[in-house]
Amino acid sequence: MATPQNYRLGPGDEVIIDIWGTSEDHLREMISPEGSIMIAQIGPVYLNGMTISDANKHIKNAFSRKYAGMSEAETDVQVTLGQVRTIQVDILGEVATPGTFRMSPFSSVFHALYLSGGINDIGSLRNIQVLRNNKKVAGVDIYEYLFNGKTNGNIRLQEGDVIIVPPYEQLVSIDGNVKRPMYYEIKPDETIKTILDYAGGFTGDAYSGMVRLERQSGTENELYNIERGEFGSYRLKDGDMITVGTILDRYANRVELKGAVYRPGMFAIGRDIRTVSDLIRKADGLTDNAYDDRVLLYREGPDMQLQIIALDLKNIMAGISPDVELKRNDIIEISSIDDLTDRGDITIAGQVTNPGTYPYAENMTVEDIILQAGGLLEGASTARVDVSRRIVDPTSVTATQQLSHVYSVSIDGGFAVGKGEHFVLKPYDRVVVRKSPGYGVQTTVEINGEVLFDGEYVLQRRNERVSELVKRAGGVIEGAYIKGASLSRKLTEAEYIARKETLRLAMANNQAGQADSLALSKIEVSDTYNVGIDLQKALNNPGSTYDLVMQPGDVLYVPQEQSTVKITGDVMFPNAVVYEPGKKLSYYIDQAGGYGQQAKKGKAFIVYLNGTVAKAKKNTPIEPGCQIIVPSKPKNSGTDWTKILTLATSFTSVATMAATITNIFK
Repeated sequence: MATPQNYRLGPGDEVIIDIWGTSEDHLREMISPEGSIMIAQIGPVYLNGMTISDANKHIKNAFSRKYAGMSEAETDVQVTLGQVRTIQVDILGEVATPGTFRMSPFSSVFHALYLSGGINDIGSLRNIQVLRNNKKVAGVDIYEYLFNGKTNGNIRLQEGDVIIVPPYEQLVSIDGNVKRPMYYEIKPDETIKTILDYAGGFTGDAYSGMVRLERQSGTENELYNIERGEFGSYRLKDGDMITVGTILDRYANRVELKGAVYRPGMFAIGRDIRTVSDLIRKADGLTDNAYDDRVLLYREGPDMQLQIIALDLKNIMAGISPDVELKRNDIIEISSIDDLTDRGDITIAGQVTNPGTYPYAENMTVEDIILQAGGLLEGASTARVDVSRRIVDPTSVTATQQLSHVYSVSIDGGFAVGKGEHFVLKPYDRVVVRKSPGYGVQTTVEINGEVLFDGEYVLQRRNERVSELVKRAGGVIEGAYIKGASLSRKLTEAEYIARKETLRLAMANNQAGQADSLALSKIEVSDTYNVGIDLQKALNNPGSTYDLVMQPGDVLYVPQEQSTVKITGDVMFPNAVVYEPGKKLSYYIDQAGGYGQQAKKGKAFIVYLNGTVAKAKKNTPIEPGCQIIVPSKPKNSGTDWTKILTLATSFTSVATMAATITNIFK
């Protein structure tokens, strides 16, 4: 920065002396601790404490003895600063980091406060003191700088200066509808007007006629209401809390117009609007469908109770009836003829693109509502569209058994024909577009396993049977185990819900048994189940009761030839053994080491590969691929579901297990 002319030199400052004119020279000298510089042929020149301006004159006078022409202005001298010294300043009191700091000799009080980390929460911003040689040389009020831009007291510091930041003396808070609500430090002679200025003044929605002041009297709080005229004279004290309220949420001259006018909304009572007719004309008049025989005026009564006044607006606008003078907060509501008429809605369902509810319109036909609903779907019937209508008889005094009238309409080329021609809908009519009986979507079944062409097939007709499906698949191939063929079928939605409800009831009945409840909670209801079939008899007797009718989603599986029998449950060693033709139940039980100690021999059963189940008796036939299951005796009166789940680990689905258990315990 340029050297200030009032800067006082001291030890450590570098002085740059430039001489030009008749004689020229350039000197750089450091002021010694004794306060002088040494100049050749002149000797020591004392500069300590001199300003730059004084030093320039002093050096010029000293150089006049060495350089000729200096007194005649033929030679000139200029003194500037080079490297400057640092000064030591003490900062004490309520700052973040009090202590001794080294800083530039050009630093001011603000620089020192910044270097110390700023003033802390209890420090004063209004009474900062600067001491020099044990005397106060400046007082700094930072508010003067923050709010008015004045830098009074922000003097340049010198070596040994002491800055003291005392605690604040008085702190006042202001809250509410002012622009800068916060705490402010005040001086003893400052008033409410002063702190309002510090807070930026009132906001637009502030109530400026009065402020509320809370003050501590020493033992309790006191509340004062200060009127506007006292703002400039009412002095504040430490701890005062000022609250500025908001204006009332009400209008002194507002009325509202609603309903069937061209410009509804809020209006101001004034020179142009004083009566109801003035207000209607200001809103550009009534709409064509306005009902002006009876208009409602809502008005605040003497006790702020709502009053309703009926007006004959038609006669008022015609000058027949006297006009009504408006009052503040009046609300005038003008209904339309449409609002007073029950127009209802039209509902359409069935084979349309967007079934739902649509608004009623005059002279609406069946074709209109179908068009609004996006048109007919591919499977819609044009031979029959049903329209159901409410029975409306306002003069009736007796009940009727009939709930509605139903009309049937035919559609041809998008237009109603026959009896439905020119059929006009009424409010609340329900239109149902039926599905055509001659329409059907493709449904598929599946055949897998030992057939020539396995995979998915589309049903050709409603009553297609198992034998026909096998025939379409090219028949079974060599090595197929026809007797073990199984059929998997999907549950209908109603069956699936019923099965879940059965499981829920079973869990509720077994809450007393912790083990049973735990086992039941692990069951997941499948959406498929096995149908026990005899494919061999179905193929030998096409169209018989053995030849099941296929349903959409059926999966027929023809396995390979089987050669094992599986024994599980409460036997000594559950395993699978080779099938021996003609061997009885006892043979295979022996192959598993015999019955276990808790075996329930009389309840053993056999699950065949085709999904059928039989109770295991002495002469019950054993077939390849079947499974012999021996349940255990329950440990209590309830069913041991844990054991049953263990026995059924090889079942294809939990749904099969449920059907099997049901058959056993019938």
